[in-house]
Amino acid sequence: MYFVLAYYHFKPIENPEKHIKEHKQFLESKDATGRIYINEDGINGQMSIHEKDAESYMEWMRAFPFFKDVEFKIHHLESHAFAKLTVKYRKQLVAIEAKYEEVETGQHLSPADWKKMLEDKDDNTILIDVRNDYEWEVGHFEGAMLPRLETFRDFKKYVDDLKKEYDTKNTKVMMYCTGGIRCEVYSCLMKEKGFGDVFQLQGGVIKYGLQEGNKHWKGKLFVFDDRLVVPISDEVAETISHCKHCSKKVDRYYNCANMDCNDLFISCPECVKELKGCCSKECTTKPRVREFESIENPKPFRKLPFEKKQELNQKAVS
Repeated sequence: MYFVLAYYHFKPIENPEKHIKEHKQFLESKDATGRIYINEDGINGQMSIHEKDAESYMEWMRAFPFFKDVEFKIHHLESHAFAKLTVKYRKQLVAIEAKYEEVETGQHLSPADWKKMLEDKDDNTILIDVRNDYEWEVGHFEGAMLPRLETFRDFKKYVDDLKKEYDTKNTKVMMYCTGGIRCEVYSCLMKEKGFGDVFQLQGGVIKYGLQEGNKHWKGKLFVFDDRLVVPISDEVAETISHCKHCSKKVDRYYNCANMDCNDLFISCPECVKELKGCCSKECTTKPRVREFESIENPKPFRKLPFEKKQELNQKAVS
């Protein structure tokens, strides 16, 4: 059994490179995979680790003064959720071209308080989903607004546009994301732009599902690992997304087998098999198309072996 851990912690680290090295040394003997990013502002991690190593890792993390309060959100899985382990420095823990202090964040609401606020929500409250459109498509909170952005670096303009529609002094803003980290940054921006009452879901949708189940949530949850789409709780989850080809209700994501496209798309097993793993008929005719295997739980395409990649590259120029 493996623990799938999602966690982040904004706390100043004087020497992030040193901690990256220590992290790698600790985990090299452990059965662990995932992506762990560290910089001067803190850490952002998603990983799977064998249950025999999980507790020791969490205890080791909390032994550092700057990580003693880190909160781990835990799912269980029969196999690893990531292809390999990556621990590295990343300039931004959240993709936005600005830096914000933790003290400027919105008010953190526990899943229970978030649920109550949803139930008491009035016309002066707006609910914002600060995730990507492909995350939204398979699941979201009832009544939520999705910013239609090319990149979340455009979030500043989105907030400026909101100010034209809503009174910043009288409007309550509720915002949520997958694990909570995006809200730490985007809630700061909302407050900087003048919205006074900003509330964020502590621990994100992951923690909400673990503690409150499916109440007020529609569909499932997109996650950035091999699982791709998961229910937020043990309760039966409805399917709200559709196959892009035949419109059948389904929530399976695939990466296009055409290496030069690689788009993420939703498809039923029948349509994706017919198109050999591609997102369109056009992509099936391209030279660099990876071999598609029809399986019950599709995973993102792995990095091809050098020889196979060379073979496809040669095919592309011939």
